Formats: sequence, structure tokens, C-alpha cells
Amino acid sequence: MSDASVYEEPLVFGLDIGTRNVVGTVGYRTEDEFIVVAQYIKEHETRAMLDGQIHDIGRVGRTIAKVKAALEDQIGVPLTDVCIAAAGRVLKTVTTTVTYDYQEETVVTGEDIHTLDLLGIEKAQDILREMNDTKYKFYCVGYSVVKYFLNDEPFSNLESHKAERIGEDVIVTFLPEDVVDGLYAAVGMAGLSVANMTLEPIAAINVAIPENFRLLNIALVDIGAGTSDISVTRDGSIIAYGMIPLAGDEITELIVQNYLVDFKTAEYIKLASGIDQEVVYRDIMLIEHRIKSEEVWALTEPVVDRMTTEVAAKIMELNGDKSVSATFVVGGGGKIHGYTEMLAEKLGLPQERVALRGEEVLQEVTFLQQEIKKDPLLVTPIGICLNYYDQRNSFIMVRFNGERIKLYDNNRLTIVDAALQAGFPNEELFPKRGRELQFTVNGVARIVRGEAGESAEVYMNDRLVNINTRLEPNCDIVIESSTQGAPASCTLEQLDEYTSADVTFVVNGRIVRCPKFLEVNGSLELPSYQIKEGDQIETRSFYTVGQLAEFMDVEVDMEYEILVNNRTAGMDTLLYENFSLDWTILSYGAAEEPRQLPVSGADTEETAEISADTEPADEGAAAEEALPGDAGTPEEEMRRTLPVRSAEHETPAREPGISILVYVNHEPVRLTGKMSYIFVDVFDFYEFDLKAANGRAVVTLLNGKQAQFSEILQTGDQIELGWREL
Repeated sequence: MSDASVYEEPLVFGLDIGTRNVVGTVGYRTEDEFIVVAQYIKEHETRAMLDGQIHDIGRVGRTIAKVKAALEDQIGVPLTDVCIAAAGRVLKTVTTTVTYDYQEETVVTGEDIHTLDLLGIEKAQDILREMNDTKYKFYCVGYSVVKYFLNDEPFSNLESHKAERIGEDVIVTFLPEDVVDGLYAAVGMAGLSVANMTLEPIAAINVAIPENFRLLNIALVDIGAGTSDISVTRDGSIIAYGMIPLAGDEITELIVQNYLVDFKTAEYIKLASGIDQEVVYRDIMLIEHRIKSEEVWALTEPVVDRMTTEVAAKIMELNGDKSVSATFVVGGGGKIHGYTEMLAEKLGLPQERVALRGEEVLQEVTFLQQEIKKDPLLVTPIGICLNYYDQRNSFIMVRFNGERIKLYDNNRLTIVDAALQAGFPNEELFPKRGRELQFTVNGVARIVRGEAGESAEVYMNDRLVNINTRLEPNCDIVIESSTQGAPASCTLEQLDEYTSADVTFVVNGRIVRCPKFLEVNGSLELPSYQIKEGDQIETRSFYTVGQLAEFMDVEVDMEYEILVNNRTAGMDTLLYENFSLDWTILSYGAAEEPRQLPVSGADTEETAEISADTEPADEGAAAEEALPGDAGTPEEEMRRTLPVRSAEHETPAREPGISILVYVNHEPVRLTGKMSYIFVDVFDFYEFDLKAANGRAVVTLLNGKQAQFSEILQTGDQIELGWREL
């Protein structure tokens, strides 16, 4: 709020944005009283508001700006923040009970109580969401604690007591978001930010019915121009709120029609008839009239009767279908002739128990402007200012993806807190990995992780920020969900088993090394085969004689005997590691083009191949290397050998990325699959549910210091994740 050295305390600016007038009040609270240093009332130039709801935001905004300017001239201090209240045009209330359990007996702090309040608001919002049968989206505009509980026993004040469980019964009040949005928009047009928002009956009751009166069963009726707001106290607490859409404008409109005057003149007739015996006015034909006040009373009596009938019915409904002990009436509409007498009759109360309250409840309010008289009209504006002290530094309001939310302000709130409060899925805040791929290799489970997606794009007041940005009161937050990365992809040639495994045979006395075949679900596949979910991959440690001939690209002379381990064999005979094979070669390079077999040993789609363009001098040249001790003749050394793996294939393909080892809650956790890592990547490898807040604050420490989600991680980093009780 505003500050000025000439005043004892920082100034509070409150606006009562009514259907007929805008009342601006600036003051400060001392230990004993509230000092009003300036007040200004401006009537709407047109009917820009109806029934307490803004219809013309621009006109209301301009009226507010004039009130603000007038007050700034009076106090010589710029006003930037304002407290406001909303009328209960489509008011919804939810009464609920909420508890909070400590892990062990703990001294209750003020912050614990605020957390309990927030839990109550959240629970009430959930209840309203389920029972809402209207088209409106509702926003919490206020709450009142009916009763506190300490270890399940009723208690008036929890702070500083030891407890294992605390609880409260709380009434939470809601209005449609368009009502709230209209107020915010009009205030914003006047260059003001909302410091605190409450409901008009909450503001009024804080002045009209002090806490020491609330042991009594009392109703408060705040009669404005468009609505009559009602609240009821009993057993030391506010037990209910309500509203009826009938108030002073009903009478004014009747006078307009009957006396053929404009709305402003009708307001004058209505007010003057309650003060003077005669009323003089001019109609729209500029004809002057002089009428008795009793004539106005007789005209308006049916409307007053209807208003008091509906107010009395609502009071009894809120009070458990019975009347109250007394009723206080505040607001400009409460000065209507005969109102309190009729209401007393409808409630079955003596007339002295239904009273207009103005100066009586403003005893602890001092106006520095001598010309201001203490009036029922001023009860709500003063209450709006006083409500700021109850809410100050407790809650801030923001708009999250188009929806207003209220958060308990611990001076450390970030966009992540707003997202959690709004129920935004945490998986849509952080990059999502693509679907992982699971398969087996030689019976052992293997997992390949999908690629990481893009982080969420976060905007606050239309500027790009990150999820760790500190919240600003009344800011507008928009989060575009994070994306999911591409699903995991892996080919046979990317497996270590493909690049490092081979099988050796002795062919006609020479050693021949061949890559092992990879078999998928019982079938041989090419190296470029894309592994699918659930594939069962086996490395085959044998060849048939025919497969070896095809791999070596030779034609076997079938007129001669084939020997495997010195035993007669055929083309289907199996060859295992270090088996010997003796055969007669009819020709080399039997195929017209290089052969391609589904074998490993290459990191492209090409496989090991034998060319037919050079014929060796004899069949012994088919060996890649000689047996130990057999170096061969110089002529043999010049002969062509069979290449198994070309030089360009010596480096096998590997999955990109590095791995680092960090310690999360003292447990080693290895991060793999990326070239670098930030703090948020830990949640891909360590199980931690960010939704399990339950009113607690998340603890994220990196090497003993508060961590940001975007901080770079290094091998050996010590990370702590957990929850801290507020």
C-alpha cells in the first residue's frame, strides 16, 4: 500500500464500487482506532452497474480514476494498490471441515493456520466444482473460519499451542469469474493493482458486528443499490452468507415511472422523503412539483414490503429456518422509510431489535475531514480497508491459464507453486521422454529410453520466463504444455552384441572369423532391422556350411566330399566355434554382385561382402589369416583374402549421450542418454511424486543449497528431494 512520512503508518486505499456510487477511503490503523485521512464519493454518470455487477467496464474505470485522482490531491501521495469488495450477485457458499496432522506433536504457528485455511479453500473448491450445475466458473472471494479444533477439541485460537492435529470448520464464498474479472478490469483501467479482495458482507460485518458480539445470533443486512447482502453470526462465529437481488434501485425505478423524472432526480426524491416533510422537484417537462413525503412512502410501501419479506426469508433460511435475536442494517438503502419496522415485523422481533447502524459501529473510526458524518453508507467502505489487515501478506491472487487462483504467500512463491495449486499436471511442466523400447537380448531384459521433449513455454504478463520465476501479485500466467520426445529407436547394428561378437572356423586349414548372426523372434534379420517392443533377440553362434559358403562368396564343388571335423557333411550341417571345415572350391565370387547377408559387423545397412572381381591363386587364399606357425609363401601372401569387416566399420555405432552419477537422498542414481543434464532430469530416473504436496512445500537442494529446476548437474552432485511442513 501507499506510504508517506507525514502519516504514522502506511496508508491503505479501499474502494467500495457500488451500483450507484464509488466510495474511496484512505487511512491507516493504529492500536486503538482506524484513522480516515481522506474520503471521496463519486456517483456513476450513467447506469454502468446493475445489481452490483459491472456492465460498462470503461465507464466504471473512468469513475474509479476520478476518485483516485481526487484522493491523491487530498493526501499528496500516489495511490497504486487498492482493496476492493465484490457484491454477492450470484453468490455460492460452501461450508466444510478440514484437518491437518503433524508427524509429531508440534507448536502451531501462524503459517500453519494459514496453510489450514488454504486446505479448506481447496477442499471447498473441489466440492463446488462437483456440485456446480451452472454455466459459471466460480472464484473464491472470501472465507470465514467458523470454529478451530485442537486435537479434535473446539478452540478459539490455535497459535502457539502444541498439537498433533489441527482443524477448522470454514465457510468459503465464491462468485462467478466474470464478476471478479469485471472488477479487476475496471480497477486496472484506473492504473491500480488489487492488493486484497473480499466480499461486501464480510467487509461490513467486520465493522458492524465486532467479535465480542458474535456470540449472539445476529443478522447483518447490507442494503446497497442493487443487492442486499446478508450475514449471520452465532456462537462467536460467522455461520452463513447470503444475498437477494433487491435493494434501493427497485424503489428509485418505481419513483422514475410514477413521477416522470430521470434516475438522478428519483434518487433525490427517495432520499429527501426520509428527511424532509415535503419534496420539491422538476419532472422531465421541467414542471415543478411539491409533494408530501407521506405520498412517496405510500408509493414505495409495496416494494419495501417485498424487499423485507425476501430478506427475512433469507435470514431464516441461513439461520436454520428460525429467526435471529437481532438484526443490524447498514448501507445507503437501509435508510428507506419504514424498512427496519417492516423487517422487524417479518422476523417476529421487537422494533428496537432491528436497527440502522452507522455512527454506533464507527466509534473506533476517526475522520480527519471534519465535514464527513458517520453514516451507515460508510460501514462497508471502512470494512474493506480493515479487511486488508486481516489478509495482508497472507494470500496473493494470480490468473493461471485464464483462471483466477488464490495462493498463500510465503514470499517464496514461484510459477511452479501456481501450477501445482491450479492442478496443472507436473508431467506437462517438464519435458516428457518418448515411449521407451523394451526387448530381450539372449534372455536378458534391455531398455532403450525415448528422446527428451521440449520444456513447457511459460509466460508471465506476456513475457517469456521459466518455471522458477517468482510470482508477482495479480500477474497473468500462461503455460504451454511441454512436448513429448520421439519414441525410442534402435536397430540391430546398434547393439554391442552386433559390433563385438564373432565366431571362428578353420576352413581348409585357415582361420576364418565371421560375425554372429542376430535372430529376432526366431528369424534372421538384416542389421538395419528396427527393433520392436517385446522382440526377443538371440545371437546365433553357428553357421550352416551353405551359409558360410554364401558369406565367403564361394561355389562349393559338390562332386567332392565335404568334411566337418573330419566327418562327412552336407550344406545343412551346422558349424560351431572352432569347427574345422574341408571342402573343394569350384569358383570364387560366385555371385554376379557382392552378396548381402543378415549378419552383424557393420554400422550401416551394408553387410560384409566378397567381391568377384579378383580370383585367388588357390583355395587356401580364402582364409583371413593362417593357422599359428603357417605364415604361407610370398605368393600366398599376395593372394586375395576374404575381408570380414572393412576398416570403416571398426567403430561400432553407439547411442548418443554421456552418463553421470549423482546421489539423490544419498542413493546413487545414474543419468544416461543426454549430452548434458539439468536438475529436472532427476525426475526421469528417481521416483518422486510432485503432486503429493498436501499443503507442504517441496524441498529441492543441490549440494546443500536451494536448487533451481534448470541448474546444470555434474558427476558426484548431492541432491535432496523431500517435503517441508509449512
